Amino acid sequence: MLKPWIEAQARLVEVAAGRAPADTVIRGGQWVNVHTREVLPGHDIAIADGRVACVLPDASANIGPETQVIEAEGRYMVPGLIDAHMHVESGMLTPAGFAAAVIPHGTTTILHDPHEIANVMGLEGVRLMRDESLIQPITMLTQMPSCAPSAPGLETTGCPITAGEVAQAMGWDGVVGLGEMMNFPAVSAGDPAMLSEIAATRAAGKTVGGHYASPDLGRAFSAYVAGGAADDHETVAEAQAVARVRQGMGAMLRLGSAWHDVQAQITAITQRGLDPSGFMLCTDDSHAGTLVHDGHMDRVVRHAVDCGCDPLVAIQMATINTARHFGLERELGSITPGRRADVMLTSDLRALPVEMVVAQGRLVAEDGRLLVDCPLIDWPDAARNSVHLGRALTAADFRVPAEGTEADVRVIGVIENQAPTRALTATLPVRDGEVIPEGVERIALVERHKGTGGVVNGFVQGFGYRGRMAVASTIAHDSHHMIVVGTCGANMAAASARLAELGGGVTVFRDGAELAHVALPIAGLMSERPAAEVAEAVEAINHAIRDCGCTLNNAIMQHVLLALVVIPELRISDLGLVAVTRFQIGDVVTASR
Repeated sequence: MLKPWIEAQARLVEVAAGRAPADTVIRGGQWVNVHTREVLPGHDIAIADGRVACVLPDASANIGPETQVIEAEGRYMVPGLIDAHMHVESGMLTPAGFAAAVIPHGTTTILHDPHEIANVMGLEGVRLMRDESLIQPITMLTQMPSCAPSAPGLETTGCPITAGEVAQAMGWDGVVGLGEMMNFPAVSAGDPAMLSEIAATRAAGKTVGGHYASPDLGRAFSAYVAGGAADDHETVAEAQAVARVRQGMGAMLRLGSAWHDVQAQITAITQRGLDPSGFMLCTDDSHAGTLVHDGHMDRVVRHAVDCGCDPLVAIQMATINTARHFGLERELGSITPGRRADVMLTSDLRALPVEMVVAQGRLVAEDGRLLVDCPLIDWPDAARNSVHLGRALTAADFRVPAEGTEADVRVIGVIENQAPTRALTATLPVRDGEVIPEGVERIALVERHKGTGGVVNGFVQGFGYRGRMAVASTIAHDSHHMIVVGTCGANMAAASARLAELGGGVTVFRDGAELAHVALPIAGLMSERPAAEVAEAVEAINHAIRDCGCTLNNAIMQHVLLALVVIPELRISDLGLVAVTRFQIGDVVTASR
């Protein structure tokens, strides 16, 4: 069982000196040392009280009658992998379900920002996520959400987060810093509320997460960095990542379910030869299907290697670099004395098969099998009753009215595998006072927190849907109202009603019948079911979406970001269409004739 280092110190010394037996010895492996970037064959790891006591060529003196011996058999002993930035809710799982899904993939530390549930339940939602995280068999540390709403004045959340609540959370156990500061224009403009959140985090000696989703690397960027943000994961090009590192920020290169940003940026290391210490790997958003079928941080490390990165450098970017960035290098990130005994055994540093996982000194997974329990908390009724439409919606609620015979409209353009969208325009016919979507789909944001009955309509292009259909989701970053995309108002109304009945989730309708759904009754974001079951339901959603004509990779991930008003260019909110680069709200119809 893991003990705080101060309580384990005396015993660690005794074990390291060979005067006491270890709890566990991992014997005969190749020590992957991320401090020196080298592989040292023929080493043993002695573990006591959940921590590494020593790493030696021979730790046989530490093997007593009750010592568990794990035979490494010449395999590489790699530090447990760390996800530098992610959102548990994006897996559609609670922290327990997420931990159970990623442990067999070698992830032993997660730094997560629960700003999804914060937008629905406020500080209480954050506390619940923190509580479940702290009881898991791996290390799950919380970053206090900074922006709920993510852009004040451009959207309405279920429960705003205040600067005072941020300062309060900095004193909680398990809170390691401030979550991504998405309101970058406010920071650059010197907004007192945003600056006070950052100042409270820095005063607590903790790390400020960044989110600068703008191509402007001039004065606005300099002001944002000066405001205190320590890292950024919104970089999508080499020059952007380099600019962050040059300014003393950490560049987090992400590979999630839909965001494939590593390849374009890893060249800063592989081709330009920059010092890799300022670069980290993360997932940001991974749904359950990706976790079950493709992996987690092991997938990201493999991808970095496939992109030309030295395996040892890629491992550093997923271990010690992240630990140092968050001031946790004395606790995490390497297989060295005093650190938590988080070890992954693998026979190949390039293919990175995860053959055994030790977390906090316990054998937690072997050959893809989870060997420990991941406990759940008792989620309260408030978390299970979060979808409030206020009234029954009809097809008429999903019309875009206009005069004349044709209308110029603004259209959200989806970019496959990327978070940004394009601000497009189209001229569409008008019949009987309604804009007819030819070559585009309908999109609506349905208010679901306060039961106002509000519906904002617009148009989106890129999904390629055919027939009379609709896709609806109560995952709608970041405000998490309900997003409905479709070709038919009647099906959009039916899909909305179905999600209210389920208490949240994702559903696909065609010709008035449901093709598939995944129920997410915890805040309309998460399920307590095992990851494999959720992944199966998500795969049914994906099949249904494809049956409706969409060929996008991970279309549902594109869908749930259509209300993300802090990433350019055009988004939808409960207040209207948002031109993100100008932070302005406008109407969908710009002219009619």
